[in-house]
Amino acid sequence: MIQGLPASDGIAIGKAFVLPNWEWELPEQMIGVGDLALEFERLYEGVKRSKYEIHKLKLEMDETVGAGESGIFEAHLAILDDPVFMNEIKGIIQRQYKAAEVAVKEAIDHFVTMFDLLDDEYMKERALDIKDVGNRLLKHLLGVPEISLPTDTQPFILVAKELTPSQLIHLKPEMVLGIVTMAGSPSSHSAIMSRAFGIPLVMGVEGKLPAPIETGDLLIVDGRAGYVHINPNAETVIRYSELRKRETETRERLQQLALVPSVTPDGMSIELAANISSIKELDAAIRNGAQGVGLFRTEFLYMDRSRFPTEEEQFEVYRQAAEKLQGKPLIIRTLDIGGDKQLDYFEMPEEDNPFLGYRAIRFSLDRKDLFKVQLRAILRASAFGNVQVMYPLITSVEEVREANAILQEAKKELRAEGVACAENIRTGIMIEVPAAVAIAELLAEEVSFFSIGTNDLIQFTLAVDRMNEHIGHMYDPFHPAVLRMLKTVVAAAKRHGVQVNICGEMAGDVRSMPIWLGLGIHELSISAQSILPVKETMLRTNAQESRFLMEEIFRYRTAKEIRDRLERFHAEEAIAHGNIVPGI
Repeated sequence: MIQGLPASDGIAIGKAFVLPNWEWELPEQMIGVGDLALEFERLYEGVKRSKYEIHKLKLEMDETVGAGESGIFEAHLAILDDPVFMNEIKGIIQRQYKAAEVAVKEAIDHFVTMFDLLDDEYMKERALDIKDVGNRLLKHLLGVPEISLPTDTQPFILVAKELTPSQLIHLKPEMVLGIVTMAGSPSSHSAIMSRAFGIPLVMGVEGKLPAPIETGDLLIVDGRAGYVHINPNAETVIRYSELRKRETETRERLQQLALVPSVTPDGMSIELAANISSIKELDAAIRNGAQGVGLFRTEFLYMDRSRFPTEEEQFEVYRQAAEKLQGKPLIIRTLDIGGDKQLDYFEMPEEDNPFLGYRAIRFSLDRKDLFKVQLRAILRASAFGNVQVMYPLITSVEEVREANAILQEAKKELRAEGVACAENIRTGIMIEVPAAVAIAELLAEEVSFFSIGTNDLIQFTLAVDRMNEHIGHMYDPFHPAVLRMLKTVVAAAKRHGVQVNICGEMAGDVRSMPIWLGLGIHELSISAQSILPVKETMLRTNAQESRFLMEEIFRYRTAKEIRDRLERFHAEEAIAHGNIVPGI
């Protein structure tokens, strides 16, 4: 057994198929002056064929996963149009008299090495994109056929050094039980796509294998814990088979709750909405009974492409989401770019601390032209459903007023053009920094709802980067300071009749249910996969008992005391009520 990086949840058991890894070793093929025109012609033909293939892949991706994720191939097209990349190749051909394939290989190696040396995960992912595009171009220049996957009817576990989006899009999800890669990170394009397909994935096992995995080896992939078992013994196979069976049974049992109202035994309700980044995620959320979308992360429409999305492109995605929800709320968060979310085609300023820098609403208010394009698209979509707008990283009343003024300008423009939009669109803000908590009373007079972003609020309140291995253990949602922040915001909102929603990982933690019931939260916005487990917990948790528990919890002085008490309460409720839906 080895441990890698868990990247996509689930358990897979099956035979390995090891994807061959092209390691191009090309001889120094020199050309004569008279052959330059021919080499350039070969290069341009290879680029043309590569672009054609990438366009086809993008269309396949639109059909199988959704338009949100197919932007990955926009980024690949952008590389082939990038003058820096192409000029590097042409320069090697023209100045060093080398064959087109040799020039492409040298250019790939140059940029991949340069990006790999940077201590930046985002740039390392760009290196993989360049390698993916470059290998496609080399394949055409060398006349190498595509790698063919097993054609029999037996599903397999795919093993690869790195898995590129171009390779992943060709896979039939029903044939791939799981994936293991030697390199890569959970934030990579391939990991995002694997999660969209629902394929268990473990990454980063290189250097941990006692011997190379071979095609035909029996593997167990545990995508939640990051374990890979190679040729396991019978006892381990039986144990994981039982775990997989229980996972399946739990999913089937909970699925019966999809249409059950989310109401406690004593009559209190909290709406369970979904966090989404794409239409495909919305489909999964609707199947699980989501009562709306509490957070549409629009930044993913801007990422992995060659330019800013147009108003029409954004409108189409928002309209589809609004129509699918059939009148249920769709809260669209305006662009939250910056920090760890960068754009290939827009250079953000270098900052010592980008998480406290030029990002989110600050970027939007600085680039009002781009902001208005997004707001126009949102307003147009509001004619097709219950669409609402939410501004991220708010720290002042001035920001809210300025954003709302631009929203009104956009609405006035659309009316002058005769374009339909909602008469009164609700606006809200993310409460995710201590400054917003401190002035919650003032902010409540400006908006219709608050959405407390627990991930950032916890990090900023405790001054802890949860991804920092040295201090990550200090990131604690049950810290007394965090609970007091929540209480302050809810109290201010109630005094002004403002709705309070909760999003972030804490919202989907079933141990937190008595906190939300005790505080009187209106809505939880969580991942599609969390909706049913959270609903089951809510259906067996008494709201009045939760209010008593909250009074008790606010007397505790440490996170451990609070966490232990919540865990005891959750366990007692589970024992008292058992499964809400009888087990299968």
